[in-house]
Amino acid sequence: MIAFVSGTVAALAPDAAVVEVGGVGMAVQCTPNTLSTLRLGRPAKLHTSLVVREDSLTLYGFADDDERQVFELLQTASGVGPRLAQAMLAVHTPDALRRAVATGDEKALTAVPGIGKKGAQKLLLELKDRLGAPVGSPAVGAPVSQGWRDQLHAALIGLGYATREADEAVAAVAPQAEAADGTPQVGQLLKAALQTLNRAR
Repeated sequence: MIAFVSGTVAALAPDAAVVEVGGVGMAVQCTPNTLSTLRLGRPAKLHTSLVVREDSLTLYGFADDDERQVFELLQTASGVGPRLAQAMLAVHTPDALRRAVATGDEKALTAVPGIGKKGAQKLLLELKDRLGAPVGSPAVGAPVSQGWRDQLHAALIGLGYATREADEAVAAVAPQAEAADGTPQVGQLLKAALQTLNRAR
């Protein structure tokens, strides 16, 4: 198993990064939050989980080992593959997921694209004894909902956009974020922001 990759960030995309390790470019699938911590040409270390399929080898990268462990635990639930597990971590921090499972918060899980009410109920049952108790602060979701602008702005800067372009893109998607029911989903906002920037070019 590849436990982590460490090297220079050679490329960034909306859902992945390429890290140069010993002259080899390793493509790593990442959440927007993890991508926002990376900078082109700068050294980085990503904790990784290798998912092996008959027709592919896919490396998923995380800012810390806790996130990687939660990613792997989520996949022990039936019907949860790596893409859905990554989507869950794009919307919620590991601690927010632990809190949601511990308190039976269906709404938090249905905020993830691809999870309906029945799926959320099933996941709450299956994950109840697997994720453990929250380890961080007791504040539920507030920093994430307040910080979507900062996360989105940092992700755009990390992708190589100028500060002015990032500011304009954040302003352009603000109505969409404010109309969201609950916590804005940074991954979806990043896609919308990139579309506005592509149209402007």
